[in-house]
Amino acid sequence: MSVRRWSPVFAVALVVTLPSVVGCGRTTEHESAVAALVAQVDAAPTPLLDWATCQEPELARYQCATARVPLDYARPDGETIGVAVLRQPATDQDRRIGTVFAAAGGPGASGFDLAERGVLFPGEVSRRFDVVTFDQRGVGRSAPVECFADAETQRAFWSARSIPPATPEEEAANARAARELGPGCAANTGALLDHLTTVDAARDLDLLRRAVDDPLLTYQGAGYLGIVYGALFGDRVRAMQLGSLVDPESYTRDTRAMMADTAVATEEVRAEFLRLCAAAGRSSCDFARSPGLIDLARDSAAPTATDLRERDDALVHRARRGPITVGAGERTATVSYAELVRAHAVLLSDSEDGWPALGRLLHELERGAEGDSAVVREILTTSAVDADFLDSFTAISCADHTLPDQPEAWPAMASEIERAAPVFGAFWLYTRQPCASWPMRAGGFPQRYSGPWTLGADKPALLFGNRFDPVTPLLFAQRAQQAMVNARLVTVTDGYGNDRIDECTTHLRERYLVDLQLPAPGATCAADRLPFSS
Repeated sequence: MSVRRWSPVFAVALVVTLPSVVGCGRTTEHESAVAALVAQVDAAPTPLLDWATCQEPELARYQCATARVPLDYARPDGETIGVAVLRQPATDQDRRIGTVFAAAGGPGASGFDLAERGVLFPGEVSRRFDVVTFDQRGVGRSAPVECFADAETQRAFWSARSIPPATPEEEAANARAARELGPGCAANTGALLDHLTTVDAARDLDLLRRAVDDPLLTYQGAGYLGIVYGALFGDRVRAMQLGSLVDPESYTRDTRAMMADTAVATEEVRAEFLRLCAAAGRSSCDFARSPGLIDLARDSAAPTATDLRERDDALVHRARRGPITVGAGERTATVSYAELVRAHAVLLSDSEDGWPALGRLLHELERGAEGDSAVVREILTTSAVDADFLDSFTAISCADHTLPDQPEAWPAMASEIERAAPVFGAFWLYTRQPCASWPMRAGGFPQRYSGPWTLGADKPALLFGNRFDPVTPLLFAQRAQQAMVNARLVTVTDGYGNDRIDECTTHLRERYLVDLQLPAPGATCAADRLPFSS
């Protein structure tokens, strides 16, 4: 069985934040604070981009460069770090409009990885624009966060964490690990750890805009980075198309609530997975088959969504009591509770390849000793999250989030969320547990931003949201639209998974980025195909 590697887009102690708007006095205070952030960028030198063929063989069709940007924007002429950038030149240079910046999400995902997978724009956008992507500071090739002395220690740390925990012993071990991670990141990353907020990344993006000599930014990609850029530099935006959106208010002010909303959405998508698996039947979804070696008789009743829900619940409950073993003799694989919940969360984000893989995994787990242990190991490996991503994701998230400052508070918070989201409530919350004891200088991160989020550009942003997104649910896209005020949301009514690309959304994206044409308010798209369809 061939499956590809999935990397979830997973997008803090209380910190000092920029003031929000509460009355005229606070409005002036907010405007002054934003003006100060912008002034620091304007005082920084424009990076020089020396484009050359990328040295990595898999990227040889692109051009690469490094932009030197301030480590600390409060010292714009001080120490710099390198932000790695990659360019795909416009194929129609005579009709070239400018540059479109394509940003990966996460936070912690690499724009270079998008390019390596060939995900950069096809069609009219690539003809009319240079497409530039990058690794934001702290990620991949751009001064990456480092939390461990060596790769072996890093792998051991992340593989030992049980997210979510199944026992009090695992809860205690997670709390200890959460307290250890921050100091390790500070020791190995150094001063950069104080300058990883999304505000810092947005200011880097504005310097990149200047470096390519575009008077206004054309942007597509990661939702929160785009929202922050628009709030700070709205008068410098030409077009902004965002997907995989978070609710900026809860992301920065009440992260526990955001995790609860995410968990509820993942439960809903799991229910859809089971419903569509039952509808697709045994020939298209392995979990619709009997767990035995011999499938159900052809004339027997096919399982219903309720049947599959009960069977999946049984597997989850069984794993919580102890690991499930697949195979016999020397050829076995064991799946822990944390691994099973994580596999659900990761694979549900990709309805095209991940959903069939999840169906196969659940089928093999039900088969037990008769199951194929090699298939189980392969799916677990491909659904594992890269350790470098986890280092960067944690450092950037903790710089932006607001969470209680005691890791020991997590079990009680998880129990509360699990009332509405029994499978995923603890999972999403525990991904942020290290933020409870994250190191920061006295006074927190002064550059941190927590709203308001109004896009000041004359041209509204174009937002996309899938109806069944388990990671960045449609609810977040709706809240982002409300917070930005000047934004238009397109809903993919039967969209399953995270930030998928379909013919309808591609057409609307092209018309917006190329011609600045917006769809009508309330516009919707239909997905090209449903999960489990050929």
